Amino acid sequence: MEIILKEDIIGLGYKNDIVNVKSGYGRNYLIPQGKGVVASASAKKQLAENLKQQAAKLAAYKAEAEKKAAQLEGVELVIVAKVSATGVTYGSVNTATVAEELAKKGIEVDRKIITMRDIKKVGTSEATIHFHKEVEVKVPVSVVAENQPAPVAEEVVEAPVAETAPEAAAE
Repeated sequence: MEIILKEDIIGLGYKNDIVNVKSGYGRNYLIPQGKGVVASASAKKQLAENLKQQAAKLAAYKAEAEKKAAQLEGVELVIVAKVSATGVTYGSVNTATVAEELAKKGIEVDRKIITMRDIKKVGTSEATIHFHKEVEVKVPVSVVAENQPAPVAEEVVEAPVAETAPEAAAE
């Protein structure tokens, strides 16, 4: 069954896309929820006309999405979580947690446009933020233990190594 989507549905398609779905999914969920309409010949014609009229508005929407994506360039999230002795987190780090951390950095992102697997162990993962169907940003997410020493401690270790080198050269 062909459906014209009326809104973005992550994992299926974006607004004004024509997608093939199983008839039960279209009839029982997408159409009654107002998320799509049957892609008949007249509906396709109307969609083409609407896209022509909204071309400028869509270009502005894409430019805004690119501007938001530019804010996230080089952003890395470090999330501190309670961790067991085996390195497994109590609970999980999910899209809501990532959205909260971005909000703390002054970047407002709706958790519904973030896709990632829930993180249940200490380590690094990646979250994808879908601003527009052509604009996606991948943000690295590091989960560290609450009682783990801060990464600054590694820099302190390097400093004494540099001091011992001149002494060895003097001998």
